[in-house]
Amino acid sequence: MTGTEDTAPPSRSDLRENYRQQLLTGIGGWTGTVITAIPPVVFVVVNSLTSLRPAIVAAIGSAIVLAAYRLIRHQPVQQALTGLFAVVVAAFIAARTGQARGYFLLGIWSSFAYGAAFGVSAIVRRPVVGLLWEFLDPTPGSDDAPWYRRRTLLRAYTVATLAATVVFLARGIVQLTLFRHNATGWLAFARISMGYPLYIAAVGFGFWIVTRARRRLAAPADGVS
Repeated sequence: MTGTEDTAPPSRSDLRENYRQQLLTGIGGWTGTVITAIPPVVFVVVNSLTSLRPAIVAAIGSAIVLAAYRLIRHQPVQQALTGLFAVVVAAFIAARTGQARGYFLLGIWSSFAYGAAFGVSAIVRRPVVGLLWEFLDPTPGSDDAPWYRRRTLLRAYTVATLAATVVFLARGIVQLTLFRHNATGWLAFARISMGYPLYIAAVGFGFWIVTRARRRLAAPADGVS
């Protein structure tokens, strides 16, 4: 024996678990909520007190400070860096349009884009919630019949995906209406109040309906489409 042991490659379940942990870490929890909420508030306040250019500088500066703070404390910085990138793009749009409300265009476009993607996935019977959930935590017995061929499970994933679709579209419609009325202050309020609170509600609803469907799979009544 050479004393060197062969290292087995990570299994599919190990890779899935690593990815799941990275995904959960990247969300950032309530700290991540604060990170995404502060720059828009700073932008609106500074813009109301001074002008657009100082507001842009202040928003980008606050995002940089938040990212540096997490980095110094050896905390996950994925959420902060993503937020910083979004702030830079939003600030660029505001600078190009010459209007403070332009800062919120990226968020409005993103809401409609996510809503469209989720809605289309439900229509084609491959709901996004199902794709993500089954990747992170496959339903037992998936070798016999894939999740999208189990009526009970597909229905639950579809409803959960449609709930997320409603959240994204509602957020986009409300903010677009405020954008057209040039209500910059209310845009910041809507972005924060219709952000994580609605996401948490949608995730809670999705978790409830999917786990309920999974429990029903134990009964023989579930068919295969």
